[in-house]
Amino acid sequence: MLATKLYAPTLREVPSDADVVSQQLMLRAGFMRKTANGLYSFLPLGWRSIKKIEAIVREEMDRASAQEIMMPILQPAEIWKESGRWNAYGAEMMRINDRHDNEFCLGPTHEEMITTLVKNEINSYRQLPVNLYQIQSKFRDERRPRYGLMRSREFIMKDAYSFDVDEAGLDESYKSMYDAYTRIFTRCGLTFRPVEADSGAIGGSGTHEFMAIAEAGEADIVYCTKCDYAANIEIGKPGIMKQEEEALQELSVVDTPNASTIEAVAEMLNLPLHKTIKAVVFSIDGKVVLAIVRGDHEVNEVAVQHAVLGSVEPEMATPEELEKVGLTAGFISPVGLKQTEEFAIVVDESVMETYNVCGGANKKDAHYININPKRDFNVEDIIVAPIRLITADDVCPTCGGALEHAKGIEVGQVFKLGTKYSEALQATFLDQNGRPNPMIMGCYGIGISRTLAAAIEQYHDENGIIWPRSIAPFEAVIVPINAKDEALMSTSQTIYTALQDAGVDVLLDDRKDRAGVKFKDADLIGYPLRITVSKNTLENNEVEIQIRKSGEAITCAIDSVATKVTELLQDL
Repeated sequence: MLATKLYAPTLREVPSDADVVSQQLMLRAGFMRKTANGLYSFLPLGWRSIKKIEAIVREEMDRASAQEIMMPILQPAEIWKESGRWNAYGAEMMRINDRHDNEFCLGPTHEEMITTLVKNEINSYRQLPVNLYQIQSKFRDERRPRYGLMRSREFIMKDAYSFDVDEAGLDESYKSMYDAYTRIFTRCGLTFRPVEADSGAIGGSGTHEFMAIAEAGEADIVYCTKCDYAANIEIGKPGIMKQEEEALQELSVVDTPNASTIEAVAEMLNLPLHKTIKAVVFSIDGKVVLAIVRGDHEVNEVAVQHAVLGSVEPEMATPEELEKVGLTAGFISPVGLKQTEEFAIVVDESVMETYNVCGGANKKDAHYININPKRDFNVEDIIVAPIRLITADDVCPTCGGALEHAKGIEVGQVFKLGTKYSEALQATFLDQNGRPNPMIMGCYGIGISRTLAAAIEQYHDENGIIWPRSIAPFEAVIVPINAKDEALMSTSQTIYTALQDAGVDVLLDDRKDRAGVKFKDADLIGYPLRITVSKNTLENNEVEIQIRKSGEAITCAIDSVATKVTELLQDL
């Protein structure tokens, strides 16, 4: 490819509405352009990298005996209603009606579609196992699209679905996909960790997220410094933190005017946060749910949802919902409260091991002191569960080692779905005895466009992107210092041809711009290697090869460039 033919409009200034590095650099380097909030058009450089990620994914999926198909993006509402997810999926689903007023959605995922497809074709155990995958666009009506490709409304995804006759078969399919994902993200050059996670709206009995470690990540993960344990903090297993036993003091009420946060109360009463309890109130499936944790802990919304067996993600309760069940925002505790059909109380296990703590008095500007949960809560009328987020003070639940925290970008996830969809959609097969059984399913997704963004978040500097060789739009760029110099251009063309013959994905920057402009663009776009052809090097029949990742510059004889570039790329 010649740079004069390449459509790659670069920007010198950072777009004002780009809030993470990957978004900023992809816009500046001419990889994509914003179409609307959460919607982007890929330009040639961005699309080349996308296609390279897709090629890696296809190679590893095919290696794992998965077979590629393509399903419609537009999905009929009937199959979602049959699975029970049409209403449960939530506001992120983009719903539309056709001219005949039939209901459809733009697929956020394809469990219902693939199950319906397979159930109409497979009827015997002899046809199983099977693993089918596709790569296509998905749609989610994000409330606040942000972070560029990491939280957009339209995104490119690879999703695969396995069908087995039993749980042992699912275990094999799951491991096959887990291993394939490990190879995929390794080949893409990412620093990542597979972590235990929550299945969310998709459901299922077990799942791992593949997290690219990056400061811009929206997910918080913990991992052990001694063993392989790693988990999303939403699924991390916190221990029960016990306070030293004390003599129980008499429960009493103190005035706390205008102190509606637990931090303000603790400061006013000169208490450490661990001697307080904190209340957070949610609305789940039309029920008001009061969640209680220690003041120095944070509520795990996913754990709360599981504790009350909710099917819809928790939302913060409205003032009207609080008033309906008699709660006063900022001054709430379980003391004196009872559960009803419309109101549930969930208390973290660690709270039940506290003594003489402070919490809301369930009236404005007042708090209890000396709450002793086992004495003062209606213990038989509450749900006690581990509903706090794991902290740096916890230890590894597997080996007892120290835990580290990190930010992660979810680039892939593998699920054990079991029979959730096959039972709902009646996807059965006849076993060896002629009896019908539901197919045992697995689901395996990779965010193709997210992987692109994650690589940039991990590999960049103040000058631009530093691509891993495997997914760079071009592996090398040839930069003649002066495109008007016939000798320089002739040598550059010779090197260009030699590199193409050697199988190198190379760009020749034949623009008549100043050398400084070309160098800045090369660093911004992030080609792994830059080959500079100048009068000074040409006098010695040499060129300079610079490695973008390290900045190291190497001189090389012109007739050895193809061999040297190939060697350097293999090292990268």
